[in-house]
Amino acid sequence: MGTLSPLLTVMVDVAGRAGRKLNRDFRDVEHLQYSKKGPADFVTMADHKSEEIIYDRLMTARPGYGFLMEERGIVEGSDRSHRWIVDPLDGTTNYLYGMPHFAVSIALEREGELVAGVIYNPAMDEMFHAEKGRGAWLADRRLRVAGRNQLDEAVFATGMPFVGKTGHARFLKELHQVMPRCAGIRRMGSASLDLAWVAAGRYDGFWERDLKPWDIAAGLLLVREAGGYIADIDGGKDVLTSGNIAAGNESMLAQLMERLKVAAV
Repeated sequence: MGTLSPLLTVMVDVAGRAGRKLNRDFRDVEHLQYSKKGPADFVTMADHKSEEIIYDRLMTARPGYGFLMEERGIVEGSDRSHRWIVDPLDGTTNYLYGMPHFAVSIALEREGELVAGVIYNPAMDEMFHAEKGRGAWLADRRLRVAGRNQLDEAVFATGMPFVGKTGHARFLKELHQVMPRCAGIRRMGSASLDLAWVAAGRYDGFWERDLKPWDIAAGLLLVREAGGYIADIDGGKDVLTSGNIAAGNESMLAQLMERLKVAAV
């Protein structure tokens, strides 16, 4: 994986610890205790345990940094220039139903700019990481987005609104514009891994709406450092805030955005 900076060394270690704990619980998923916090959105005991590990380890390693976390929310730090953005378990529904496609996602924001990100899939033992200006990596392999530029050769990832969410009709319009023109569409249930797989060239592109910062922060940096491009579906300036994201190489992103624009008419 090249020489990790002290910062990434900490992040990789913390993500690995949290992920290994998730994996141990995953093997006995039928005995997990969980509570329901919203339609089709579950908080498992494993989720809380993972967040606790991450919070405690990062607080020890970098005292004073703030946090934006899925469960804890905003935790102000004495160092206002640095903030961790953390999803302790992205793909909770997959996890709960015994599907081995979930991740720990940790990003660091410095003065409002994403500077480091780690996404770890413990079920496959794949550690994706990136640091601004140093490229994106999977273990010791440098990542590069796919080079395909024909829409009919492309496989896209997406997320779709489920029960309790809005935007079902809009999503169907987007699907109608993209699906007949591409080689395939996948809905795997983990936005962070979708973006990591775009960075790795496994997917040609990705789009989804109404995501949270912790879903996409680390993935945004991975895609950019792998030579990819990010856009707000509706043309906004701040994808991290809007959560309406499209990603791919330059050509594929432009074609995807064109289809999504047509769907919005």
